[in-house]
Amino acid sequence: MNVLDVAQNSVAAGAKLIRITLDAQPGADTLALVVEDDGKGMDEETVRRVTDPFYTTRTTRKVGLGLPLLQMAAQMTGGALEIASQPGKGTRVCARFGLRHIDRAPLGDLASTAAGLVQCSPDIDFVFTVRVGGEEFTADTREMREVLGGVPLSEPAVAQWLRAYIDENIQPMLQRSEIV
Repeated sequence: MNVLDVAQNSVAAGAKLIRITLDAQPGADTLALVVEDDGKGMDEETVRRVTDPFYTTRTTRKVGLGLPLLQMAAQMTGGALEIASQPGKGTRVCARFGLRHIDRAPLGDLASTAAGLVQCSPDIDFVFTVRVGGEEFTADTREMREVLGGVPLSEPAVAQWLRAYIDENIQPMLQRSEIV
């Protein structure tokens, strides 16, 4: 859910390219979730306040819990949340976790999350990278658009294929490292 929430912030910020990286390093007992975008960015004051659950730039509600909950989840495992942003340039959110810490939440269904993001925001480019130790898998919607030759990424069959493609490539890495 954290991946989905932070990526939705990027979509709302008008990003045209969103990079989502999950970097698990079993030898160092670390897990990093990085979401980078080229959206509208935030000024320094907003970056300072964005982890306050009672601060939000949304007008539809008075609280913003996504980043505060992500920060809490990271801190519970001995990790931290880092946010870097510049107006007009984009935002980078990095949550670092203790990989094997008992309080680290399960990864969840990353493939379905990725496919859902693409299907719901078909005009935005996404680059999904999963790194486990020295192994790496990347799925880039810019490459998919070329291969599909005009078939929309929002097509249910494309989303279904994307989910299966990501899953079949990342599950072996995660299982070999016992991260699942």
